Amino acid sequence: MSADLHQIWVYLSANPLAGLTLTLVAYQIGVWVFEKLGRRPVLNPVLIAVILIAGTLGLSGIDYRTYFDGAQFVHFLLGPATVALAVPLYNQFQEVRRSALALVVALLVGSAASALSAVALVWICGGTKVTILSMAPKSVTSPIAMGVSEQIGGLPSLTAVFVIITGIVAASLGTWVLNLVRVKDWRARGFGMGVAAHGIGTARALQVNEVAGAFAGLGMGLNGLATALLLPTLYHLIWG
Repeated sequence: MSADLHQIWVYLSANPLAGLTLTLVAYQIGVWVFEKLGRRPVLNPVLIAVILIAGTLGLSGIDYRTYFDGAQFVHFLLGPATVALAVPLYNQFQEVRRSALALVVALLVGSAASALSAVALVWICGGTKVTILSMAPKSVTSPIAMGVSEQIGGLPSLTAVFVIITGIVAASLGTWVLNLVRVKDWRARGFGMGVAAHGIGTARALQVNEVAGAFAGLGMGLNGLATALLLPTLYHLIWG
């Protein structure tokens, strides 16, 4: 019987749908834990799902490429999900228009602070130039961050890790930090989460408030655009 079960496991682990199933189950467990324990930001469903998936892959010996053959279906849906953020943004269009000047200033300051703080942190820790360049676009959604990283000489795979860590940490601690500095306006809270924590922060903002979610989606998109345009330019000015 154990031999039969082993054969079944070998078959399932090699099946692309195993990666998709593992991803969906891990996230549902994360959501369940998040809801049962009082929706605490530190128990972000994405963080729990990452830990569960990493643990499962490590214990089972399944390599990442095999897992991603199935999980890429979820990865593909990131595009439509990002575009769908335009719906709550459209509903809040009048608020966006009234806040245009403040949003532009917040975007420039937030985008610059995200990149410079990342560079400074790696430099203080004695990191290499490649690590610095890989860390710089950490607050931008993964596809843009990896593209920018490759363009300026970083490692896209390392950048992807930094992006995920940044999103999880910022989404987990962002609410606490915003409460600490007494930011109560949902527009400011959402925009800040979108600029600092890209998609994961935007998802967290949508869970809390519709206005915050709309402005978080706007912040994520504008920060991606600003970083894609400004970071390569700054790189060529400094190291070119």
